[in-house]
Amino acid sequence: MTGRTEIPAHEVLVYEPAYPLNLDATLSCGQLFRWKKRGDTWQGVVDGRVISLCQDGVRLSFTGCSEAFLISYLHLDCACDAIVSGFCGDPHITDAVRRIGGLRIVRQDPWECLISYICAQNANIPFITRMIENLCHAAGRPIKAPDNTIRYAFPTPEALATLSLEEIRGCSLGYRAPYIHKTTAAIAADPGWAERIRKLPFEEARRALQAYPGIGPKVADCVLLFGFQKYESFPVDVWIRMIMHRLYGIGNPEKSLTPAEYERIRRFAQEHFGPYAGYAQEYLFAVRESYADE
Repeated sequence: MTGRTEIPAHEVLVYEPAYPLNLDATLSCGQLFRWKKRGDTWQGVVDGRVISLCQDGVRLSFTGCSEAFLISYLHLDCACDAIVSGFCGDPHITDAVRRIGGLRIVRQDPWECLISYICAQNANIPFITRMIENLCHAAGRPIKAPDNTIRYAFPTPEALATLSLEEIRGCSLGYRAPYIHKTTAAIAADPGWAERIRKLPFEEARRALQAYPGIGPKVADCVLLFGFQKYESFPVDVWIRMIMHRLYGIGNPEKSLTPAEYERIRRFAQEHFGPYAGYAQEYLFAVRESYADE
């Protein structure tokens, strides 16, 4: 025995130019919370596996999953032309696509996405990441990474439901703990919840999600976009609200965001950007700092 860590050989996915991928933008634009970049390599925990990714042009080196899983997860089975033609048409979004071409909305697990975005309310990304990792450590299955470090799978609803409210509070969730405790219990008792919501028309699915404790309009829109691939969904946060005001003259960021204004912004965006409004939102969010000092 040499004592050295055995690092598995990377497989390589070479994708067609019609299916471009901007891996850095995709994994760092705020839709995901369990990916970290070290050097040129991203490492994340997905579907109970530790996955490593490294991009070099149209070559994507990977370990920990199959090529078919990666294509589906990164939404590489849809040509970018089909996505962009669903929302391009004004100079603002056209410029964002030019600058951040290849950004993809990842197909997340609905359950993990739902709990993650309850955690994400009124929190920055480092705090969201810490809350999620605490939940995974408390109830998730341990996984040995290729470098022999231990990561944790996202807990199943049944595993998370075994935690008491006080144990969930111990994950530093603050006011979110009772919401997660109650929502977890409801979902653990209803294994068909995700497929039922997936089959619903968009507005009905949105209402169904908001019936769970701790899920308001923004969380529901995020879960529908990232967890259920309902790409017409348009979540509105403080950045998107500011951008939509500056670029499209809708809303007033000088005042508190009311439910009525949230509704106006998302309805305008869905009509203006079309069936891939959620992709337009991610592209605008990715270039948000361009508008910060305007």
